[in-house]
Amino acid sequence: MKRKRNLVVGSTLLALLGALGVAQYMLAKTATAQAKGGVQAPRFEVDPMWPKPLPNHWVYGNVIGVGVDKNDHVYIIHRGAGSLEPKEIYATTNPPSSECCVPAPPVVEFDADGNFVRAWGGPGQGYEWPESNHGITPDAKGNLFIGGNGGNDGHVLKFTQDGKFVKQFGFAYAGSGSNDMYAFNKVAKVSLDEAANEAYVSDGYGNHRVAVMDMDTGKIKRYWGAYGNKPDDTPLGNYNPEAPLAQQFRNPVHCAEPSKDGFVYVCDRPNDRIQVFTKDGKFVKEAQVAKTTRGDGSVWDIAFSKDAAQKYFYLADGANEKIHVFDRLSLTELTSFGDGGRQPGQFYAVHSIATDSKGNVYTTETYRGQRLQKFVYKGLAAVTKPNQGTVWPTK
Repeated sequence: MKRKRNLVVGSTLLALLGALGVAQYMLAKTATAQAKGGVQAPRFEVDPMWPKPLPNHWVYGNVIGVGVDKNDHVYIIHRGAGSLEPKEIYATTNPPSSECCVPAPPVVEFDADGNFVRAWGGPGQGYEWPESNHGITPDAKGNLFIGGNGGNDGHVLKFTQDGKFVKQFGFAYAGSGSNDMYAFNKVAKVSLDEAANEAYVSDGYGNHRVAVMDMDTGKIKRYWGAYGNKPDDTPLGNYNPEAPLAQQFRNPVHCAEPSKDGFVYVCDRPNDRIQVFTKDGKFVKEAQVAKTTRGDGSVWDIAFSKDAAQKYFYLADGANEKIHVFDRLSLTELTSFGDGGRQPGQFYAVHSIATDSKGNVYTTETYRGQRLQKFVYKGLAAVTKPNQGTVWPTK
């Protein structure tokens, strides 16, 4: 009798274990199916060894722009001595107070491996160097476009990649308002539609508009404000997330990025919003990002993914210290990465963002952040949490 009871118990236990095994298998299968069929987004890991050290005891000030050319060379622009503490540049005193350090020239170029290539920039013959340079954008012909948001900066400069002056668009000491057809007022960034030979100017810190100019002549062809309205420079006061959405841009209008399919994505930074337009300035839609962010705002800069459809874009948020990853067409945020801090993969005032041909992301930091970082594209992955935190290398 006892033997029979043991057989029954044993059979029941085996059945339970079998059922448990089937359940675990089904759960695993369901999880796999969900991962395959669920939301996916680009995944990145910081490369803590990129770029390689600068020569000559050079250091960066506020790194206020980044761009990548057709050869995957990376260009930054920074503010140098005016944004560095005295003890950071002891070697500049007379006599030198120490061996280190001195500000690097404003424009610094790296190759794809992070090797230093060249550096140049600053005042010169035939042009007005910005009081406060801001933004750097390479074109396919080997030129660079540079803006400025200093008190008297009303112009855009064009140089070759090795620093030869090409042309100045607009002029310093401009300030006639957001409907001026001849000059700008404190430009944040220049973005390019090379097929149309047009540059989209985030005009920006003084004006409240997107202005489109001819890439060769600098002639302003059209411009618009928020919702496609005629720009109005009436002061709006500080952003209030509880108030109705402003019908004009606040300063600064910080980016205006044209996509391949005919839209322009505008960073209305202090209003915590992205506005999308057709290339002739017709408003299409908008999305707010971290809409309770005050002060510096959340929408600092945008870069598109490098697939043919530009399915995603990456948004630098220097107040919340992260990169938001969006589905471009739906303006849906999928995930984000980053956190505040000084270690690789963390941020202090992440300001500008760009992508290379392999889908890698480059970021710069202003204020006391003062650096350039590379985030290596690791393919698509299932989204498991809203923010991934510091994306440290897994190997």
